[in-house]
Amino acid sequence: MQKRHRIVMHCDINAFYPSCEVRRDPSLEGKPLVVGADPKGGHGRGVVTSCSYEARKLGVRSGMPISQAYRLAPQAVYVRPDFELYGQTSERVMELLKSYATKFEQTSIDEAFLEVTDNCPSFEEARHLAEKMKKDLRKAEGLTMSIGVAPNKSIAKIASDYQKPDGLTVVFPDQVDGFLSALPVEKISGVGKKTTEFLNAKGITTIGELRKISAKNLTDWFGRGGVWLWAIANGIEETPVEERPLRKSISVEQTFEKDLRDKSLVIQALDALTVEVHERLLEERLVFRTVGVKVRLEGFQTFTREKTHTGYVDDKNVIDEYVKLLFREFENDRRKVRLVGVRLSGLRPAEGQQSRLS
Repeated sequence: MQKRHRIVMHCDINAFYPSCEVRRDPSLEGKPLVVGADPKGGHGRGVVTSCSYEARKLGVRSGMPISQAYRLAPQAVYVRPDFELYGQTSERVMELLKSYATKFEQTSIDEAFLEVTDNCPSFEEARHLAEKMKKDLRKAEGLTMSIGVAPNKSIAKIASDYQKPDGLTVVFPDQVDGFLSALPVEKISGVGKKTTEFLNAKGITTIGELRKISAKNLTDWFGRGGVWLWAIANGIEETPVEERPLRKSISVEQTFEKDLRDKSLVIQALDALTVEVHERLLEERLVFRTVGVKVRLEGFQTFTREKTHTGYVDDKNVIDEYVKLLFREFENDRRKVRLVGVRLSGLRPAEGQQSRLS
């Protein structure tokens, strides 16, 4: 008896933060809308948290310095993020989506995988279910979403991005090779700029071309990530859909080989830890509210200090600023430093995705 194919959906709420703002203030609909720091006439600090599709057409992107966004789109509407609104809306949306699935996995504040193999006898039935889900979400929350339906998570993720915004793409099992072949390699979720440049330099620009590369070659190039890349390119990735508990904190520490009296060297270590903890935050698609430092002095006396931000952010500049502020208490302490650490807490899923390979 032939094994039945899995049916997996990837649901992506379109321009989630801006859409929440439009629902609250319908006069914003159709306008270029930027959610982020105050641009202050082009002199503001901070970054774009998210933006509407109208703003994206003007060149604005998430993560862009807010001053650059203002230069590109001075006519846009700029609003500060309301993470309480987004979090509450996300909770309701995810509860709605979960009700359609036998297995559910939220991957960010606005994205989720659903396995519907057991409640949809065919991919055509899954298409009808996806259409119903889109209608139900619009009615309940006034939001739109793009859905990809496929035999596994990686193809469903690519498919949900295929006809944005408000799209629905179903990839039947016998269509997998044809669907993937002509797509550029960067369409694989997790393949970032550096990996794309590396593959392009070897003449590999499409997923079809990537499929011709052996698993051994990819493993030589990317380590364990090469196996994952090979499976996706060949359409045979089988990662399960499973609910994952949200991490409560991310922390990194460094113990010095010799206790340090020179505080400038300690600050250099804190700078490196800030980079590391920020990279882990982005990898796990999270935002934070609280930054903490840990300082262990000679004699093993240990201190911890924390500072909480007004909202949820993923901004490295905030981590850097708070770490230096919190460590200031110890800069004039004449005792040597044995260990330092940086910790992020008050975590929640972020909007959008981050790269798994750089």
